[in-house]
Amino acid sequence: MKRLVRNAGSFLQKLSALSRQLSAGSPGTAMIGAALFAGLLCAPSQAEQISLQALVTPSTTISKEGHAVTFALHGFIEFKSLAEMFPYIESQTRRWPNGTGLDSEGRQRLARELLRRGIESRVVSMTDERPLETLVTHTRQELTLALARVQEPVPSGYAESFLDVQEKWKHSLNCWSAAPSIPAQILSNWYPIEEGIELYGSTYDSTEHFWQAVKYHPDTTIAELTELLGTFEQKDWGPWLARLDNDPRLYLPNAYAVEFLRHNLAPERVRWFRGELGGHGLRATDRARNTQQRGDAPFRFSAFEEKVLWGDLADVFHLVYIFSLPDDPIRKKLADHHFDSIYLGERRMGFISEEYRSLMLEIWRVKYLQMVRFREVISSIPMEIRLSHFLNDGDSPDIPIPVYVEYLNQIRNLARATP
Repeated sequence: MKRLVRNAGSFLQKLSALSRQLSAGSPGTAMIGAALFAGLLCAPSQAEQISLQALVTPSTTISKEGHAVTFALHGFIEFKSLAEMFPYIESQTRRWPNGTGLDSEGRQRLARELLRRGIESRVVSMTDERPLETLVTHTRQELTLALARVQEPVPSGYAESFLDVQEKWKHSLNCWSAAPSIPAQILSNWYPIEEGIELYGSTYDSTEHFWQAVKYHPDTTIAELTELLGTFEQKDWGPWLARLDNDPRLYLPNAYAVEFLRHNLAPERVRWFRGELGGHGLRATDRARNTQQRGDAPFRFSAFEEKVLWGDLADVFHLVYIFSLPDDPIRKKLADHHFDSIYLGERRMGFISEEYRSLMLEIWRVKYLQMVRFREVISSIPMEIRLSHFLNDGDSPDIPIPVYVEYLNQIRNLARATP
């Protein structure tokens, strides 16, 4: 998804438009639309199976319906083959000169990390289940033999990374909205809740709706957001991004956030946000948080729209505030519109903070402990299966995937212990 979600490509964009049409109908129609999202994405592929040898051969380009199946590093830097990725990894190890915080050991560690994440992104595709199917339906010995037969140049740690990815996904369930497993779909924050879910005094169509809505101060209006986007559109973001790019101590721990900002601060993307705020029946005086809550008609916005419109827009504002220098005028302007923190009742939390991230566990306590039908689903998944979440190596600036995964497994333990 280019980022979480965008990596599903134009197919998801078309489904999003369909979801908007369906959501304008009855609640039952909206539910059908949400189910259609997952159902179409999970329909069995008519493409040929991928052999294990082809999968581990670096030069292999996987195609589906006449198009290359891409994968990514940091959610946005896309490749068609593993061989195409190798030079990028090498360039990253030489990106910063000596003395800037990345020594020889650090460069080796970075190369190994990027290699493993790239291989996992190749295998756990958001648009093609065949690579993962191939990997988990072969034995470790078969994989080892296939790796030994590779005749093309590979970087150090290539075989070990493939073996690690296989071991992980033979014992893990990828929980997201288009998973082939129904329990995995239901464990997604995108899963539509027909009766709605009440969180902190308001009702939402899904946990995703709450998670994105709360990023906006209760008083922030559509007019304020449009004004901010006008300011962003006039700014030259090149020097601002270069400051993050040139310091490995800033870039490396926040690589996804930086690439996310590079994508979303592009002029065409800012214009897209402005255009979206001018549609959907939104009025200048509407409050952004309220519009995402359940009103007279449920599912005004699909979970997809919650992520790519409301979520990405809020993340841009919060991240620009965080990464801007103290004397940058844009930082004060964002603070004036309450993008300096997350505001929830009397609580004020940093956007990148453990307190804010812990909200995920709090809202899951409602969904999985208080709502019996969801508690039964998560409790039914055997403990030997680790609940996981991997979206084309698209991490998340608001809650890193490792934190998300730990919370998901923790809430299952709590659900199983709840009578």
